[in-house]
Amino acid sequence: MNLRAMQAGDLDAVAALESHISPGPWTRNIFRDCMQAGYDAWIMEDDAGVLVAFGVLSTGAAEAHILNLGVAPTLRRRGFGRHMLQHLLCRASQLGAQRAFLEVRVSNTGAQDLYRSQGFHEIGVRLNYYRNEEGREDALVLSLSLLPSVNQLKEG
Repeated sequence: MNLRAMQAGDLDAVAALESHISPGPWTRNIFRDCMQAGYDAWIMEDDAGVLVAFGVLSTGAAEAHILNLGVAPTLRRRGFGRHMLQHLLCRASQLGAQRAFLEVRVSNTGAQDLYRSQGFHEIGVRLNYYRNEEGREDALVLSLSLLPSVNQLKEG
């Protein structure tokens, strides 16, 4: 697998994957705008150069927000989403964030399980946050401290 910064030439493939996996997908222009705004945008490719996963992260004021993370449906449950998430969290720490936030669809239990397995916990709900086929769907707001815990400090 190859993990690298998203480039303008990746936008069509990223937007195509996003439209395939999300009921309310980001457009190519939204991904482009994120890159132009200086957000951390990453892709993961297989050895043949085929897009496997993507992630977009914003940071500021000691906080990080995972704005979007997607994995090709046929490649889920193989660790690619976990690897991308861990990479984004590492980048957030490198950029000075002390806490990470994200939203996840209430219906996306697979993603919720992934985020919780990495230490995220629910701090709220955004009503009617996401678009879907039926209209709107709530989002869970999850948070994770990026600071070392007291136990980690004692062990180190």
